[in-house]
Amino acid sequence: MAQVTPTESDGVVVTEVDMGDTSGLTVRATVVQASTIFYDTPATLDKAERLLAEAASFGSQLVVFPEAFVGGYPRGSNFGVTIGNRTLKGKEDFRKYHVAAINVPGPEVDRLAAMAGKYKAYLVMGVIERDGYTLYCTVLFFDNQGSYLGKHRKLMPTALERIIWGFGDGSHIPVFDTPIGKIGAAICWENKMPLLRTAMYAKGIEIYCAPTADSREVWQASMTHIALEGGCFVLSANQFCRRKDYPPPPEYVFTGTDEDLTPDTIVCGGGSVIISPSGTVLAGPNYEGEGLITADLDLGDIARAKFDFDVVGHYARPEVLSLIVKDDPATPVTFTSEKTEASYK
Repeated sequence: MAQVTPTESDGVVVTEVDMGDTSGLTVRATVVQASTIFYDTPATLDKAERLLAEAASFGSQLVVFPEAFVGGYPRGSNFGVTIGNRTLKGKEDFRKYHVAAINVPGPEVDRLAAMAGKYKAYLVMGVIERDGYTLYCTVLFFDNQGSYLGKHRKLMPTALERIIWGFGDGSHIPVFDTPIGKIGAAICWENKMPLLRTAMYAKGIEIYCAPTADSREVWQASMTHIALEGGCFVLSANQFCRRKDYPPPPEYVFTGTDEDLTPDTIVCGGGSVIISPSGTVLAGPNYEGEGLITADLDLGDIARAKFDFDVVGHYARPEVLSLIVKDDPATPVTFTSEKTEASYK
């Protein structure tokens, strides 16, 4: 069983795992558990670079950040919405949230790419993406040479998330074939969507990233199930946040009045974890505070797990059950002149 040794560095807990002897290709991966600096995207990017540098200092080749790390997960805000009504204050809250989001491509994406190249690590980063006046909960992917690879937009925002985030489409379910394995991501509760998972399995995903905002213990069951079902490594990253990490009431309210909360009250407990294709927990879950959770991934474990169960291979029954994925971009407006111009190129 892996031995977990906590260390301290600049106030961030680093959990390193000695995996012992491994065979075949191994990848050192780190999951970041840390909070956003709300409404201050430059400061959040500075924090991201410090954490990435820390992970790289002990040899991490892949670093995964939480859902909405850049831009923020607006836990505790309802943006002034009730059925049939909007408030002026809620609209102003959205304006501020919109300002904190980033364009893709854009200068913040360029900086993240440069960071990945500087520290020679593959980077998976949760952001709030601004596309005109619509926001998306998005994961960005970068290689260790400093190139932006692409993005995944959350297909199905949950509950009140739907009032602030648009929906992704089938063109944003990438799995990137890299020298350290095939990498993709699903965000928070879309991990519960079996057809989405099946599409990712069909693309051959080997390192399944699951940035989330769910810190409940039951989340661990979902992560273990996905590792076993997909025969893949699962890396789940969540923020660890205290009340003081969020804007004060009345903008963000975690109870009816917030009177029973102190600045140090935990409002998101983390639970970041790394799980092997056999369902073994390699590192975490961490409920103690901000930290870096690291494990060495023996990619040979994927073949060992698939020998037992390959959900889109020898365990599939396509003559009985099949899936069609509509992966063309879903655009609301198409101009015929654009098609005509394209035909001459």
